[in-house]
Amino acid sequence: MKKILASGKTIDDAVQSGLTQLNVTKDRVKVLVMEQPSKGLFGLIGVKAAKVELELIPDPTIEAEQFLRDVAEAMGLTVAIERKQTRDATYLSVSGGGDIGMLIGRRGQTLDALQYLVNIVANRYSDSHLRIVLDAEDFRERRRKTLEELSERLAGRVIRTKKEVVLEPMSSHERKVIHSQLQNHPRVKTYSKGDEPNRRVVIALKEKQM
Repeated sequence: MKKILASGKTIDDAVQSGLTQLNVTKDRVKVLVMEQPSKGLFGLIGVKAAKVELELIPDPTIEAEQFLRDVAEAMGLTVAIERKQTRDATYLSVSGGGDIGMLIGRRGQTLDALQYLVNIVANRYSDSHLRIVLDAEDFRERRRKTLEELSERLAGRVIRTKKEVVLEPMSSHERKVIHSQLQNHPRVKTYSKGDEPNRRVVIALKEKQM
């Protein structure tokens, strides 16, 4: 935790001085009064300034962003992070120069692992549960469209061959995309089988209605 000492003629002056040094608002710090101000002899001699200790309260999302930057730097990348807040989650979108694909990995596996770690970091500093969704170069939107197109192609194959198709293992988020895309399909159905992390989506013909 970052702590600094600040002084001033009054407690308020000392606190304000510390806030200026930290470049934060008062709600971001804990204040401990170290010394009360005193006027000294005859109000002139031996005047003592007020001294306070300011302890910076970590912001969960800022800590998560810093973790991301540290990971990227260790990989030789310099990134920019854009934050978007909704009622249900905080969305962090990473962009930058260099091979940003290193943060995404094969089919987004590295991105998913980073998202898991980012959530751990953020919730370490939060009193209530936070949900952070991590993206890089709009990968998740591009992946969603790819999965939707794939599900339609495979549904067509199932109809032609009358044989079910078992997809590769996917995360729960990606399986949900497949299920959602085909949930109202008139001729095929989907279900999942297997255990994590090897759980797979199965696309099969619907049973004929009597």
